[in-house]
Amino acid sequence: MVAGTRLDFQDTHYREGAACLQTGSGFFRVQSRPSRDLSVLLAAHQAARATGPQHWLDLMAGCGIRGLRWGLESATQSRHPLALWLNDADPERMDHLEANLKPLSGHSSVDLSLTQQPAERLLRQAYLDQRRFDLIDLDAFGCPNSLLQSALSVLRFGGVLILASTDGRSPTGHDRVAAVRRFAAAARAHPSSWELALRLQLAALAREAWVMGHGLEPLVCFSDGRTFRLAVRLHRRVAAGEENNLGVLARCDQCGDQAVQPVLKLCGWRACACLPDAGRWAVSGPLWVGPLQSPVLLEQLLILSEAMPGTLAPSSRRLLERLQGDPGLPVCCWSTDELAQRLGLAGPPPLRRLVQSLQDGGYQACVSGVMTGQLRTDAPLKVLLQRCADLG
Repeated sequence: MVAGTRLDFQDTHYREGAACLQTGSGFFRVQSRPSRDLSVLLAAHQAARATGPQHWLDLMAGCGIRGLRWGLESATQSRHPLALWLNDADPERMDHLEANLKPLSGHSSVDLSLTQQPAERLLRQAYLDQRRFDLIDLDAFGCPNSLLQSALSVLRFGGVLILASTDGRSPTGHDRVAAVRRFAAAARAHPSSWELALRLQLAALAREAWVMGHGLEPLVCFSDGRTFRLAVRLHRRVAAGEENNLGVLARCDQCGDQAVQPVLKLCGWRACACLPDAGRWAVSGPLWVGPLQSPVLLEQLLILSEAMPGTLAPSSRRLLERLQGDPGLPVCCWSTDELAQRLGLAGPPPLRRLVQSLQDGGYQACVSGVMTGQLRTDAPLKVLLQRCADLG
């Protein structure tokens, strides 16, 4: 089997972590393993900190690989029983799911349920039945926003929602009309387009949580450019100042300067770096202008992985380590390729040397964990360009 290929043959066997299963004829991507590894570690982390029985829901189970790995790998970290619910709306997948999940039939601590319902119906019925989950994985095709309120309404306080979106055009500024419809926000083309999409998705989640009077904490956010993935924790109450994390991001379409403001303190924009010429700010948002990652949690997941050999693939470990070094602040992210092009340099400056130079100058700076070849900093554009020129 060649890594990086789409598996779509009924008799294909695939091994990942502790799971061995048939991927079947449905859509399956080997390249998505880092997201599955992360979900297994997040489930294990939930299990390790649990004070009672756990209830986990895989809303769009596909071939069942996440649920199978949860039962074989994550459940071992819990001292309490696990109710594991796997659902897929495609009725033709049920026999396939049952066959793949047979290894869990002998686990007395795992209560397995399989259903074939539309996601919205399942979530609404769970709400009516007063069922709550400690972990929900919502791996959607397209934009998942129509399911957010229903998913959060059945997520237990302290529980984790793992969300995926394959809607790449609207939140990256390539379909601005769709962004208004789906996110109630403006989305402009931006060199850090993946991050823009993640922040718009976080804002949509936060607004749904706030409407219900609850708080939201981002745990992990990343993308491969095709799928945008987030994990968040739901809190009973909105944290003090949490609303300041909703803001707008502006970028000058002429000089590339950037500025950010929280919605609560929104006022006139400062002049961009085009002076004495007049540039024009292109504004995106409202979007999330708070942290994207929880470095503390990421460290705990990496430590936990040591007790779970085989769970983290090398690429997954590198991803978590990269994200651990980038909490997602400051908000403004800069492409070194773009900076070099503006300066007429032959190539981009060394990224880590540039970050160190800015830190030595008293500015916040770090390598972006979301997109390669980018850094985030609160240094003014004039200072940033000068440091790039010095290193070029």
